[in-house]
Amino acid sequence: MLETHKTSIFKSTLTMAYRNLLKTLHNPDKLLDVVIQPILFMLLFGYLFSGAIAGNIHAYLPTLVPGILMQSLISAATGSGTQISDDFSTGIFNQLKTLPIPQVAPLAGQLLADILRLLIAATVSLTTGYLMGWRPAAGPGWVILVVILDVFLGWALSWIFVLYGLLAKSSTMVESISLMTMLLLVFLSNAFVPVKTLPPFMKILVELNPVSYVINASRTILNAGFWPTSAWIVLGAGIVIISIFAPLTVLVYKRK
Repeated sequence: MLETHKTSIFKSTLTMAYRNLLKTLHNPDKLLDVVIQPILFMLLFGYLFSGAIAGNIHAYLPTLVPGILMQSLISAATGSGTQISDDFSTGIFNQLKTLPIPQVAPLAGQLLADILRLLIAATVSLTTGYLMGWRPAAGPGWVILVVILDVFLGWALSWIFVLYGLLAKSSTMVESISLMTMLLLVFLSNAFVPVKTLPPFMKILVELNPVSYVINASRTILNAGFWPTSAWIVLGAGIVIISIFAPLTVLVYKRK
């Protein structure tokens, strides 16, 4: 009986994930943030600020690409909260709850499908950097490890944004809160400028920011080809985030 229940949850989750993927494919505008934004920010920061920060764009790209990569993933993660808020406001989730499937399957299916959005954002970010002249010093295997590490943290953050979406009264509010959160996480990090150039009080905030850890880890892996301590910290942080916010999100979802 237990095995049948587990199989039912697994199959229902895959079905709901497939539903979300089809929904995305039929509405390509839902992918604009994970496709257009990485390109725009890579071009803007690369060509506008590289001279002031690193002297030229080729010297700046090893610093910029990991920063844009993480920014793009956080931006993609914010879409999870907006999507679930929209689905609740339009009554889609209420309809899904009437189906003979495990109650948590629609939520799990959406978060599973969100991994594709994260992978697209990562691919676009790295491809844009490559086309602009960036070449990682490490081999392809290390690049794949960076994508896995960053996508894992991005997916962990998706749970937080989904919780936003469940608690907020409207998708507009979710977008506002998510945007502020993203801006704080990204621009109070070492994503775009060296920490040594910041005033002392800003250095403290930047060094405490978890996003700085994942960007440091990504830069070390891509530019030096080894797995640093900061990467283990990122993995631990992701596990902690999921351990805290996944149960909270499921609890709020079931009660909503």
